[in-house]
Amino acid sequence: MPGTERVRSVGARRRKTRTGVVLTADMIVDTALRLIDAPGGDKLSVRRLGAELGADPTAVYRYFRDMDALLLALADRLIGDAFAEFVPREHWADSLRDLAASLRRSMRLHPRLAHLRAIRVTAGPHEMRVVDTGIGIMLSAGFAPADAVRHYRDFVDTVLAVAAVDAAELTEEQEAAEQEAWSRVYTSLPADGYPNVHLVREHLPSMYNSAFPGTIDKLIDALVQAAPAEVSGTRTSSPPGRS
Repeated sequence: MPGTERVRSVGARRRKTRTGVVLTADMIVDTALRLIDAPGGDKLSVRRLGAELGADPTAVYRYFRDMDALLLALADRLIGDAFAEFVPREHWADSLRDLAASLRRSMRLHPRLAHLRAIRVTAGPHEMRVVDTGIGIMLSAGFAPADAVRHYRDFVDTVLAVAAVDAAELTEEQEAAEQEAWSRVYTSLPADGYPNVHLVREHLPSMYNSAFPGTIDKLIDALVQAAPAEVSGTRTSSPPGRS
């Protein structure tokens, strides 16, 4: 997609920073990621990035069309990091679970980029590899091409969306308020005004827990049920495990 295009200039690749280091696109991505992960990193700017690189801020634009393109390159780098140790399992459903867990870990390690990764397409090399692998997993389950694409879309969008919620940064006060809401406020609601909530009040504190494991289990279980029986039932001698 246009937002991911880099400015392709041989001269730009050879340009040095004030410290004499040759500036590269990878160096810019590394530095930007370090700044974003650091305290106050949600305020990343070209000026701050240039200062950290020891280069004129405009040097960034010799490698990336704009800041949006840089952020998408960062997102693609993190996809690659998450996918680096992924190894397909014997049963395709277990492969999906491992893929989901890898993406979630990566989102939680870099929470300030989680929202971007959940809503944008990078069209970068690492994302392309994951898309190819994910659709391949769906095809190995016996789904027809159109269904494989549809199921992969539903799977990956759900994984990224719920993982982004898990990765959201809250202050200690906000975390405490969340727990207080479910463990005390909601459990104290009266039966005459909130009969259903009152009926299940002892279970409400679990609402604070992550929805990720249960959501992914339900999604994969549904895919197993939908997969052609001759494929889903013969790929392994035992049912796929849960995370």
